[in-house]
Amino acid sequence: MKRRSVLLTTLFGTAALGAAATANRAIAATASADDLTRDVDRALEFLLRTNAAAAAISKQAAATLVFPNIVKAGLIFGGAFGEGELKQAGKHDGYYNSFTGSWGLQAGAQSYGYVVFLMTEKAVRYIHETHGWEIGVGPTVVVVDEGLAKNLSSSTLKDDAYAFIFDQKGLMAGISIEGTKITRVHA
Repeated sequence: MKRRSVLLTTLFGTAALGAAATANRAIAATASADDLTRDVDRALEFLLRTNAAAAAISKQAAATLVFPNIVKAGLIFGGAFGEGELKQAGKHDGYYNSFTGSWGLQAGAQSYGYVVFLMTEKAVRYIHETHGWEIGVGPTVVVVDEGLAKNLSSSTLKDDAYAFIFDQKGLMAGISIEGTKITRVHA
């Protein structure tokens, strides 16, 4: 009986994840590159207007990777998917997908956005040269929360990249971008 319950839970979680990913891809397929760029610009403007630490870091960043809408769903097994854009000197430098798979004690669905400020040319080169960047491997990425943001200054910015998560909606405990795979998309 217990085995059947685990199997049903696993199947339900996999189905929920598949439905969420399919729905998000269907929405993304209908969006044009111009729509994505517009969403990226709005999301970045929102973050910079509402977060002083992000605004300060953005002035020193070599490039900015923006994912305006990540959709995450899970029940035991979960995943998150979204599309974004890399900007360098305020100009388009490529489109990217963000995908995270996870398992463990989780249930629910949510959406959020995140921005990664790439601080060095080495980090930008790494993104350009890899066929997929997994956060946690390669350039050092620091996820900035409210506590860390209060202590950041131009003299303390020593890492390759700083990530800000924003505009969280839905019901799911916790957000992490560790293990997220970012892949360039040719559109």
